[in-house]
Amino acid sequence: MKKKVKKFGNSIGIIFDSDDKEIYNIEQDDFVEVEINNVVKHKEDKKAEKVLDVKTKVIITAAGKGSRLGGLLVEPKCLLDIGGKTILRRAIDTFKACGVKDIVVVKGHFKDKLNYSDVRYYEDMDPQGILSSLMVAEKEMDGEFIFTYSDIVFKKEIVEKLLQSKADFALVIDTEWISHYAGRTDHPIAEAENVIIEGDKIVKIGKNLSAEESHGEFIGMAKFSAKGAKILKEVYNSSKKHLSGKLFHEAREFEKAYLTDIIQELINRGHTITPVYIKGGWHELDTLQDLGRLSLMFRL
Repeated sequence: MKKKVKKFGNSIGIIFDSDDKEIYNIEQDDFVEVEINNVVKHKEDKKAEKVLDVKTKVIITAAGKGSRLGGLLVEPKCLLDIGGKTILRRAIDTFKACGVKDIVVVKGHFKDKLNYSDVRYYEDMDPQGILSSLMVAEKEMDGEFIFTYSDIVFKKEIVEKLLQSKADFALVIDTEWISHYAGRTDHPIAEAENVIIEGDKIVKIGKNLSAEESHGEFIGMAKFSAKGAKILKEVYNSSKKHLSGKLFHEAREFEKAYLTDIIQELINRGHTITPVYIKGGWHELDTLQDLGRLSLMFRL
């Protein structure tokens, strides 16, 4: 089917089929550009850049099933191809372009499919929650590290901005998050991991916050200083000791907790959680709708 692009208002353009039926609206923060031949392509920087060797580690959790994609998956969600690269490959390449070379991946379901040779692996033998998967790599938390979900695609500028933060606990927060949920009926806005911010500090985080009271969405990427990593391990292990099998913030039981649950615990214990603000520049792949959207953005 022949496609064409029209330019409207504040959008970069809208993709139409040959019958002028709208297929997809391309917003300004999407990773696309309209070329002369009317083909939408991923905008890539082809300039060679000299980067520093950043000592910060990265820990990527990739142990889940990706259940919202139904029976589609026969491999980890992070290995889905988006415009010629898997989601995980894109993340690895983006971190390395920022000088972050020590990358650890925690794998679980479909573990045999994850075999990139330029990262190190840990295995979650019984994947239950993102937090417990992250802590499988606890011994890697001997200094500053970045945590990220394995199902997000993000611009290099987000990593660069996060690396600049000197906070012990720095979370990437999108303040223009609401627009990302337009048309995402399979992933409603009510399931966003939102935050409330007071005085440039995150005071509440989770999925139980309404859009009206929220100041932004946590995108699934955070940085912990060496001090922050030490505190994280202490709070996790003390919580595990006393709350195993019990309710833990929004989690039905501690073992199924998300990172946001331990962040809220840190807040409740008096630790300062600092937002690193962004305005778009990232996308999540959680459903078939998301897959179609991203595939269109990065089409060859």
